[in-house]
Amino acid sequence: MEEIRILDTPILPEKETVLYLNVAHLPTRTVIDIPVFVYRAQEPGPRILFSAGLHGDEINGVEIVRNILDNKLFKVTRGMVVCVPIINVYGFIYFSRYVPDGKDVNRSFPGSANGSLASKVAYTVMHHIVPYIDFGIDYHTGGSQRTNYPQIRGDFSDPEILDLAKRTHAPFLIHSGMIPGSFRMEAYEKGKKLIVYEGGESLRFDKFAISEGINCAHRLLHSFNMASEMPQPCLSSNIIKDTSWYRSPDSGMWIPLREYGDFVETGQNIGYVTSPYGDFKSDVIADKTGYILGLNNQAVVNKGDALVNLGTISF
Repeated sequence: MEEIRILDTPILPEKETVLYLNVAHLPTRTVIDIPVFVYRAQEPGPRILFSAGLHGDEINGVEIVRNILDNKLFKVTRGMVVCVPIINVYGFIYFSRYVPDGKDVNRSFPGSANGSLASKVAYTVMHHIVPYIDFGIDYHTGGSQRTNYPQIRGDFSDPEILDLAKRTHAPFLIHSGMIPGSFRMEAYEKGKKLIVYEGGESLRFDKFAISEGINCAHRLLHSFNMASEMPQPCLSSNIIKDTSWYRSPDSGMWIPLREYGDFVETGQNIGYVTSPYGDFKSDVIADKTGYILGLNNQAVVNKGDALVNLGTISF
């Protein structure tokens, strides 16, 4: 059997191994580590990563990976699973998308051992996790007070990435090109295929998004004969051709008339913006047919704020 060593620690078959990747320390000299959980089966097979918390405030993903560990889903029958519940430990501590210096870890890849804090986190992931995986799911959520319906994103110009996305049976599969400096792009440059799961909003648990995120992982494992059984999809997967945000026509109070995940047709009223004094009402009308993939939950909005993300189906 092939020897696998991470941080000079042997990864033995049928054994749960916990590693601690040291990134840096707080000003108080408190050491910050990234805990990594690895399980390797006796039989060889794919090596899959389930990671979350790249943005520290996106806690739905953290809860998804925690459930994968808690329910022993990562104890696969073949291959290897690497689970990283929180990549950006600093952001998680500070309830922040970013690290304390304001940088976005997911725009700091491939990183540098001697760079900024965000760069060091990225460097650690690229050098101590990415070399040992084949592909995986990186879990994210919508932004502050913006809810995303459960969806998988990836660069579907690569047939292998589209195949990975389809194996999850997520409700929506969205083509999303590579973003420079992102984890997904830099992993791809190393020959590792990542897809991104989006569900819920930051700093708020969404039970449906969490449940579907766990199921996506389970279905992916089952498709590679790494796990028994498979949770049935609640919906058939829809491949989204393109997406667009509908923005607030005025400043005022946003009253959505639809829920995220709803199907809307051209000409339908999605919601409206009204004055708190009741002296105007501006409707937001769909100019195409599609599904609501993202919804702004902010009650008070300014003109130009993003309200609804509508996706059209690829036939």
